[in-house]
Amino acid sequence: MTAGPRPALVRADHLGRVFDVSKPWLNRVLEGEDRKLLHAVTDVSFEIAPNEVYALVGESGSGKSTIGKMIVGLLQPTAGDIAIGESPRTGRSTRLQMIFQSPFASMNPRWRVRDIIAETIADPSIDRGARAGELLEKVGLSAEDAEKFPHEFSGGQRQRIAVARALAADPDFIVCDEPTSALDVSVQAQVLNLMRDLQEELALSYLFISHDLAVVRYMADRIGVLYLGRLVEDAPRDALFAEPLHPYTRMLLEAAPRLDAFGREAPPPQGEIPDPIDPPSGCAFHPRCPLANRRCKTEAPRTLALENRCVACHAVEEGRSA
Repeated sequence: MTAGPRPALVRADHLGRVFDVSKPWLNRVLEGEDRKLLHAVTDVSFEIAPNEVYALVGESGSGKSTIGKMIVGLLQPTAGDIAIGESPRTGRSTRLQMIFQSPFASMNPRWRVRDIIAETIADPSIDRGARAGELLEKVGLSAEDAEKFPHEFSGGQRQRIAVARALAADPDFIVCDEPTSALDVSVQAQVLNLMRDLQEELALSYLFISHDLAVVRYMADRIGVLYLGRLVEDAPRDALFAEPLHPYTRMLLEAAPRLDAFGREAPPPQGEIPDPIDPPSGCAFHPRCPLANRRCKTEAPRTLALENRCVACHAVEEGRSA
């Protein structure tokens, strides 16, 4: 699944990640159990162009955060490749940074803010204290805040510090893993506006991970929809919200709160995401899909490349989705 004609800054090619969640060997022998493998991500491909925001959406357990961690090098893929520009990614790179979901858990409580931000500065010629102060002012805080500890700040202020820490390495690309989900709604808007302003000012690219479709609609240029570790739809933001193709995408959009839908009775999402250790045969979404037929239950769908978008669905391929 591609991001269009522009050259890619980040390219994920058939990414896969498997976790061994088996009991210890002796327990398995005594209890007569086999190894258990959790397929968190399976055959996921996408591209992110310079100065683009690519969002990954899906229910909890769909593999969003696992993909983000593989992109920045916190996890290694068990299949597929990641390329930065024209070169394969080898190890971690300061060009790639990450903003984590919790502003409370992602900082060392014993470090001053100055040291938290300066941790990612690799150039020894840079005055770390001065640079930390500059970045704090850029994200809407004061340079004097560099001498404080994390517990002296609110949740929104801590996430601003997390943004400053990510910027300290002068990255081209930042993975934003649910960066506002732990914040109050009013604070969410402030942080999102800050991130949009910084993206335009510094020509950054984001991989934006979220389950909140309203946030994604505000932030993203393109959207990838994940289900049980597979990318089922990839489309420009406006096209996806105006005409979702995959039944799962439609289900997510129907279940999302809307300001213009007072009194609307939206059907709740049907069923729950299956066990990734023992996924359904064929299309993993077929137990919940209103369009599923016999083929859906036995054959995994291939990815269809349509005009500026991609979708993996037998119903779309056969013309039954309308």
